[in-house]
Order: sequence, then structure tokens, then C-alpha cells
Amino acid sequence: MAKKSAIEKNRNRARLVKKYAGKRERLRAIAEDESLSMEERFQARLKLAALPRNSAPSRIRNRCEVSGRPRGVYRKLKLSRIALRELGSRGMIPGMVKSSW
Repeated sequence: MAKKSAIEKNRNRARLVKKYAGKRERLRAIAEDESLSMEERFQARLKLAALPRNSAPSRIRNRCEVSGRPRGVYRKLKLSRIALRELGSRGMIPGMVKSSW
């Protein structure tokens, strides 16, 4: 089980990403628009840099929904390899059968 503070920090980042997504998208569109003047584009870049760092989508860490483990996480299921194996062997994941011989 991961530290609760690390899990909560990641949740807070996800909340901030959602909150600032529209503003970040508008500023990025202005900054990349070649038809605008260089000053306007530069001002948009400055405003983009002034946004909170944790509002950037790249700062969200994929974590297991069950254990909070940050590594070995299957994106599609949002489970770590360990939790996936455990739930699969219990028969709690539809269509998944753990092989044994």
C-alpha cells in the first residue's frame, strides 16, 4: 500500500488539471497561433507559465486504484500487476483466468 499522502497528492493534481484544462488549452492555442503578433503570443506563454505547475497533465502519475502502487500499472484496468494477479486468481475480473498446472 502506497503512502496516503502520495495518493492524495496525485488526486489533488488530477483535480487541478481538470480545473485549469480550459484555460490552459485557450492559452496554448493563442501561443501557437502564427497569425497573431509575437507580443500577444509571448504574453500567452507568460500566462501559461504562471499557472500552477501541478495543473499540467504530465504531472499526474498512473496509480493502482486498489493499492495506490505507482509502478507496473495497466492503464486499461487501472490496476497494478500485483493487484491484477490477486483479483484474477480470486475470479473477480470477468474473463480472466489465472493459469495453473
